[in-house]
Amino acid sequence: MAKTIQDLWILNNDSGIVVFSRVFDQKLDTQLFGGFMSALNSFSEELAREGLTSFELSNKKFNILKVGELLFIASSDAKIKDKKVITELKLISQKFYDTYSDILKDWDNDIEVFSDFEAKIEDSLEDIIEKFKKAFWE
Repeated sequence: MAKTIQDLWILNNDSGIVVFSRVFDQKLDTQLFGGFMSALNSFSEELAREGLTSFELSNKKFNILKVGELLFIASSDAKIKDKKVITELKLISQKFYDTYSDILKDWDNDIEVFSDFEAKIEDSLEDIIEKFKKAFWE
């Protein structure tokens, strides 16, 4: 089964602090991205009474899932259907809350406590080798 998600960010919707990220080609500071996405989602909530669910830039799509106070944001190839990405984001959010619910109750803004999360979700994330193969052979 092909992996759906290329990049992943998990951030606190209120503060914009990125608590976890896995990004192939980082072009922007992670915390700056988190603050921007949090502000964009808040703006969207004010206009439409709902947060932003997705947007597309060139050949990359960003899907957003809000669960509790966290935003789970995934980038994927624009050809992949939203439903497939959201399904993966739901699985990832469930694993995150199952793993860190006790820490989140009294979280002191130390993002290092979430650094081992990639190993728990590697089956959802596109492998860097596969990404390079697609770039050169497709």
